[in-house]
Amino acid sequence: MDREIQARCESVVRKAGITGGQTVLDFGCGSGNYTIPAAKAVGPPGKVYAVDRSGSKLQELARRAAHEGLETIIETRETAGELQLGLPSHSIDLVLLYDIFWYFPIGSRLRDLLREIRRLLKPDALLSIFPEHIDVDALQHEIQQAGFNLERRFSTEVVHDAQPQTGQILNFRKSAIGGDGIDYE
Repeated sequence: MDREIQARCESVVRKAGITGGQTVLDFGCGSGNYTIPAAKAVGPPGKVYAVDRSGSKLQELARRAAHEGLETIIETRETAGELQLGLPSHSIDLVLLYDIFWYFPIGSRLRDLLREIRRLLKPDALLSIFPEHIDVDALQHEIQQAGFNLERRFSTEVVHDAQPQTGQILNFRKSAIGGDGIDYE
């Protein structure tokens, strides 16, 4: 990966709140532009689950992880589109949903994804999104309805389609009360 792009991605994950020792889920990770920097940020004993439906992109990510010495931190998981990820409830500190919304437009599939993410996140954990290809206000409403509170919104240099650009990151904190009014904690 180009050093400039890698530096941008590292800056994004740190600004998003990833710190040492955390367990992170990068959903829709592709070849790992944000997975590799997240793994460097969490370090051992941290863990990054990299989930994507493209086996070839996950293989590329695994090669990159081995080259960087991060193969013990990054665990790749291929999904055929199913949203139940087989991870324990309340096991994740931070979820990245970066540039995945062309696959998850507003609707029931997005709500199912948010329900699974809410199940996986520890109490008071973070959901960080890079909202491309979607109406940001409608997305924010859906996420808040799913039981998350907008904590921070910031503009930063991101990488989209392997190109640097300015983009927005929205961080949401999991609330104790779900969007359906039920206390899940």
